[in-house]
Amino acid sequence: MGAPTRQRKSSSSAAAGGQRATESQKEWLRRGLDQPGGKLPLFDRDGQRVHPRTIQSCMERGWAEPWFDNPLKPDWLVCKLTNDGRQLVSDS
Repeated sequence: MGAPTRQRKSSSSAAAGGQRATESQKEWLRRGLDQPGGKLPLFDRDGQRVHPRTIQSCMERGWAEPWFDNPLKPDWLVCKLTNDGRQLVSDS
């Protein structure tokens, strides 16, 4: 038996502390790269609301954070990219 080999983490998992992002998470996060302050969209490219589970999981992993409360729609999370989220999608 030889020495154990180290597995190399992909840039997606390295930036996320070992957690991988799904394609829908990465697509949502990428859309904040070109927005002022890293604002993340409330709607996808087809005009549908971004699934709350996508938003919540990105927040739990530290890739997105709440930006401000939306007084007109308090149940909608207005978020922005974090540095970890920016690094995750910039590297992939």
